[in-house]
Amino acid sequence: MKSKFRHVALIGKYHATVSGKAADSARQVLDGLAHFLSRQGCEVALEQVTAASMGLSTYATLDVAGIGAQCDLGLVVGGDGTMLGIGRQLARHGVPLIGINQGRLGFITDIPLDHYRETLTPMLQGQYEEDQRSLMHAKVLRDGHCVFDALAMNDVVVNRGATSGMVELRVEVDGHFVANQRADGLIVATPTGSTAYALSAGGPMLHPSIPGWVLVPIAPHTLSNRPIVLSDSAEIAIEVVAGRDASASFDMQSLASLLHGDRISVRRSQHRVRFLHPRGWSYFDTLRKKLHWYEGGS
Repeated sequence: MKSKFRHVALIGKYHATVSGKAADSARQVLDGLAHFLSRQGCEVALEQVTAASMGLSTYATLDVAGIGAQCDLGLVVGGDGTMLGIGRQLARHGVPLIGINQGRLGFITDIPLDHYRETLTPMLQGQYEEDQRSLMHAKVLRDGHCVFDALAMNDVVVNRGATSGMVELRVEVDGHFVANQRADGLIVATPTGSTAYALSAGGPMLHPSIPGWVLVPIAPHTLSNRPIVLSDSAEIAIEVVAGRDASASFDMQSLASLLHGDRISVRRSQHRVRFLHPRGWSYFDTLRKKLHWYEGGS
């Protein structure tokens, strides 16, 4: 059967520096995938930074804007960090993404590299499950002016300095004062990010279908400061009241240094990331596999 997807972008793990055998292996994987897609009747384009960093010059290349305008599918090879980076950039274009896992955990890049041929063949023919994930739109406001603006698929984290004590943060939800929290920091996570840093800080896991955020303090001074689940229609504001060298990170991939009085505003983005999974995919299968939950039996 002919592929449902005419023009497919191939995006690799290009942020890490690779050389020697690792680079050769990565090139072989991408080259093999490109040949496989071509045999399925797809026109293939490599994301231009991926192509340049991997030394692949035999395929057409497109930048992210070009992928958004011309491609009807993105195939992402790497770990969750690779998917987070490209997912934020392509969300505004509505291009669906399939993740092939070369990382260690893979909550959102869920197709094992060793099985991509048998898994992708029916998916390219239209046999898949679609899963849409919300994004956060965050701004750092200083004296009423926006000094930093970013999207996040996983989380927005306000952290204390590496060598300093706790930070004091004033938290508001929809303009209503919640509390002044003294802690090592504070995490605002999406359902996608609830299995990342927020989970290690004691937060709950949120099913991706839940329209909510989770607010998780990091090592709070007062033990009654507990994680709380909020509607994702709410606007969360975090003001830096005290503490030295505080910073805000967005999916751990971009960073803003903070001053006293800075406010971090977090609201739901108008864009969503579209993931495609194999037919029969279940979020609980992912949790069971990645978190090594007991499956029963003797």
